Formats: sequence, C-alpha cells, structure tokens
Amino acid sequence: MFMGEFQHNIDPKGRLIIPARFREGLGDRFIVTKGLDNCLFVYPRQEWAEVEQKLKSLPFARADARAFVRFFFSGATECEVDKQGRILLPNNLREYAQLDKETVIVGVATRVEIWSKEIWDRYHAQAEASFEELAEKIVDLL
Repeated sequence: MFMGEFQHNIDPKGRLIIPARFREGLGDRFIVTKGLDNCLFVYPRQEWAEVEQKLKSLPFARADARAFVRFFFSGATECEVDKQGRILLPNNLREYAQLDKETVIVGVATRVEIWSKEIWDRYHAQAEASFEELAEKIVDLL
C-alpha cells in the first residue's frame, strides 16, 4: 500500500527521484500515465495489469469509454529507476501535469500520484476545506 507525501524537484533533463518507500512497492520498472486532476498516475506492473483488464471490459460501442481508454493508454509509458532512484519522465507527461521543477509525490493506496507542487497546493486546499463534508457523504468507515 502506498501512503505519504514527498516533495522532490525535477532536474533540467526531466528526471525525478521516486521516494525509496515508493520504489519498494513499485519495483524497478512500472507504468506512468496521465491521471485525473492534472496529475500523473504511477502503477506497479501487477496493479497496471488489473487496471488494464478493467478498462478492456468497458463497452467498446460507447464513445465516452473509447475516449477514456485512448486518453489513458496513449499517455502510458514504462519507466525504469536508475541507480540514483530517478525516473525520466517523458515530455508529454511533464507537459500534461504541468511539471516544471517542484513536485509532490503522493501515495494513494494502490497507486502513486505525481503532482506539480502549485497544482497540488491548490487541490489540497480545496479538498481540505470540504474534507468533513466529503467524509459524511462517502465514508462510512470512520
């Protein structure tokens, strides 16, 4: 399970350190793709296979399902961790998530998310303001 929040900078070549705690669960090779809310989703290979199966089962005849599958898979790339614990993020993914320098890397149970610090700070402030209201609507466990 992935949890926690870490801040790292992307270097001028587009390399980003993946926190050691997350590397343990992700392995040496994993999938990075365009996520929701302008962040990147990072999946261990096994979790990616499960997501892939779910997306394959979407109704092919529905335009919205086809559009989502195209979006999700077209942005996907396999990344490999180098000896310094970094990955090279392709330019198209950096542009999508507006990653320039400062990033926030967040553990979200079955995946990791990579955010621009600026976008994360905005998102986090909005989510924090409505946290209790959201909990009342969707969480019956707390």
